[in-house]
Amino acid sequence: MRITLIYGDGIGYEVIHAAKEIIDATTNEIEWEISEAGAEIIDRWGTPLPEETIDSIRRNKVALKGPTGTPVGEGFRSVNVEIRKRLDLYANLRPVKSFKGVNALYENLDLVIVRENTEDLYMGLEEMLDDDTALTKKIITGKASERIVRFAFDYAASNGRKKVTAVHKANIMKLTDGLFLKTAEKTAMKYGEIGFDDKIIDALCMDLVMDPYKYDVLVAPNFYGDILSDLCAGLVGGLGYAPGANIGDDCAVFEAVHGTAPDIVGLGIANPTSAILSGCMMLDFIGLNKEAKLIEDALKSLYENGKQTYSIDGKLNTNKFKEEIIKIIKNKA
Repeated sequence: MRITLIYGDGIGYEVIHAAKEIIDATTNEIEWEISEAGAEIIDRWGTPLPEETIDSIRRNKVALKGPTGTPVGEGFRSVNVEIRKRLDLYANLRPVKSFKGVNALYENLDLVIVRENTEDLYMGLEEMLDDDTALTKKIITGKASERIVRFAFDYAASNGRKKVTAVHKANIMKLTDGLFLKTAEKTAMKYGEIGFDDKIIDALCMDLVMDPYKYDVLVAPNFYGDILSDLCAGLVGGLGYAPGANIGDDCAVFEAVHGTAPDIVGLGIANPTSAILSGCMMLDFIGLNKEAKLIEDALKSLYENGKQTYSIDGKLNTNKFKEEIIKIIKNKA
């Protein structure tokens, strides 16, 4: 199977290369097609997202991607947002799981965030009304709300999950978030075997910090889902331990969700866990479930034995971390 591989910016090459090598150690069924995206290719391509990269993902249907840089307050739009928009990758799937041996706030935590990916404030519909007033438009549609809630319930049903919680601020934004909540309530009626409730976003944030075990699958509009994804990653050790997937009806992009970490580029100390776990999600998606479990079990074993990368106070560089995982895999194969 041919899969698009995008290294991205900063430490992207280091962490994605580690994930690729580990995947290659477990299966010979994948042929990689290298494509480019990110701030570092603008001088060569004139854009951070060449059309050839979009074409590659469309053709191969699946991609594994590293982090890409986005300027703050100016410059080009986020490459991640543009890929999701161009390919209609409407579901952002972010599992949150703690590992024994990792310095996490909560042990044995296992919840999932399902984030709508195509609308809300991230549509970038902004304008200046005058020199002192900026306006952004929040778009919520019943169609997008229904399909993301349906995705969350289908995921819950397929993965033995017990409850879906819809996230909103419908007490204040009665039309936009009100539409999302009403759509979620209507859709939930079709899934009687899965529990359903809803939670206001600010109360949920407090709840997640105090007692995250109360939640199973959270489904949220784009903006809230983005914030919740990072908040929950903090509960299990940080973004370096958080995998992610962007899934549509035709294509899927699996990506390390952390930043480009320019301060440690080339030092060989980056933690590749996010990229590795994103690769595991990709393997599950394409039906290589045994291989995905083999990699995740090896990663768990490494952490349980107290082995970490230098970037998180460990003694392994990125390459040695990768080699240790491959060694465990080969011993179990």
